Amino acid sequence: MKAQNKIIILLISTFLIYTLLFSGFIYYSISNYVFTDFYKRLEIRAVTTAKIVLEDPLQSQSLKTISKEYLERLPNQKEHIFPIENGLVKEEVIGDMLPKSFVNTVLKDGQGTYKWQDEFHAGIRYKLSDGSKEYIVIVSAENYFTTHHMSYLRNLLLTSFAYALLLIVATSLFISKSIIKPLNNIIGEVKKISSENLHLRLDPKDSADVLNNLTSTFNDMLNRLETSFETQKNFISNASHELNTPLTAIIGEADYALSKERSNDDYKLALTKVMEQADKLDQKTKALLMLAQTGFNGKSQKFDKVRVDQLILDVKETVQNINSDFKVTIDFSLLPESPEKLKVRGNEQLLRLAITNIVMNGCKYSDSQPVLVALGASDSYVIVIVRDAGIGIPENELKYIYDPYFRASNTSMYEGYGIGLPLSRNIILMHDGQLNVSSSQNRGTTVEIRLPLGNYTL
Repeated sequence: MKAQNKIIILLISTFLIYTLLFSGFIYYSISNYVFTDFYKRLEIRAVTTAKIVLEDPLQSQSLKTISKEYLERLPNQKEHIFPIENGLVKEEVIGDMLPKSFVNTVLKDGQGTYKWQDEFHAGIRYKLSDGSKEYIVIVSAENYFTTHHMSYLRNLLLTSFAYALLLIVATSLFISKSIIKPLNNIIGEVKKISSENLHLRLDPKDSADVLNNLTSTFNDMLNRLETSFETQKNFISNASHELNTPLTAIIGEADYALSKERSNDDYKLALTKVMEQADKLDQKTKALLMLAQTGFNGKSQKFDKVRVDQLILDVKETVQNINSDFKVTIDFSLLPESPEKLKVRGNEQLLRLAITNIVMNGCKYSDSQPVLVALGASDSYVIVIVRDAGIGIPENELKYIYDPYFRASNTSMYEGYGIGLPLSRNIILMHDGQLNVSSSQNRGTTVEIRLPLGNYTL
């Protein structure tokens, strides 16, 4: 079922239920009020009838005059008076005019009501003013208001219900269209976007409603997709080039060695060159696999509590074990008072690899000058700063530093594959962190790592 039809059905159903309950409540309340009010009218007429018929003639004449002027006679109004003798009303006196049970109720309780079809009865037990005798006085009449006015009320409610139903149907159609139309517009715009034109974006509106949030969210997704597509294209191009170079060298050396008979020394030299190129190919392939691994969402990785200060000490030791000429200086002057503010949730091996890559780059590209590693914390993050005084990165090339296999134009004198920084960035993103790089050519590079703190749910 279409969403538009669901909205219409939901609105109409809600209205129908509410209207039926509301109309039923009104009808029931007025019906009860009408019955109670009509019985009171009959009771007043019963008292008046008793005084006119049974009391002093002079007083009765006055009441009769007042009754004619102010108490209209009800449709099919009848009066019944039964004497009470020895506390009872003789059955032969009542006859078939009224149910005996009703008369006995009035006799016992002093008053009572009774309804038969459209005829209403109200009775009282009346004692003469001189106290000599008692009577049962019953007045009956048809309730004109119930039979006619309630019918009019019922028709009025039904008519109002029909008009209101038409109104709610029209309103539902308008509301559903006003909601569905923008969604249809978004769907139409989305269908125009494909891998060939990922630069297209949805047109956001100047409002803060849900549809605008949907548009913004979709545009953000397109930004990520476009970046991913461009990165993938660049990755494939660079990877193909990087892997093709050692493969070409291996094939060339093998072809050269096999082209004719050669001396043992020539064969050894050729095999040595093949081994060197194969080793480079192996390292690039491993780096490529590691980079691909960190592209996952991290759910398969085991996360635990990690003390970042201890991690940095381990990184320093690792870097200096790899190359004794590398110098790393640690600044712990901004450590927080609470050690809990140095704990993050993460994979210790991956975080060590990420920070080690960044520190190694700093040492390598600064010709073994000291690299400063500072540690601090805010209310939300553990912050690691890695600063070197090396060759830096040209400003116009900073936007490419996260592309796999990209190397800045001023790094030709240094060995490397362009894998370290993209790998480190992927690891930091896996930990919901941030990695920011600022650099100035020939002045050095500063890398800021922010890891969220306090999320220890494992």
